[in-house]
Amino acid sequence: MTVSGQDVDRVAELANLELTASEKTAMVRDLNALLDHFAQLNELDTSDVPATSQIADARQPEQGAARLREDEVAPSLDRELVLSCAPDTDHVFFKVPKVIER
Repeated sequence: MTVSGQDVDRVAELANLELTASEKTAMVRDLNALLDHFAQLNELDTSDVPATSQIADARQPEQGAARLREDEVAPSLDRELVLSCAPDTDHVFFKVPKVIER
């Protein structure tokens, strides 16, 4: 798998970035170098390497692992009180200035 200039253009568009031609060329080169490195890592034999611990292990009490606390319903903040501290609201939501132009 390799990264093309079109791939970089698409990701830059999604990230709302403007890349110069030299930045685009460098990005294609760097991303392909990363993918080559990952391909080398995938060739390593890790069958004798023990797995690291995972948070999912803590959620399985049948294996004797620690349990996470149970979810508890709690009252939320009072909407009127919170909105009273905001500079601009519509009495339901905060109003904020538009920051992204598309």
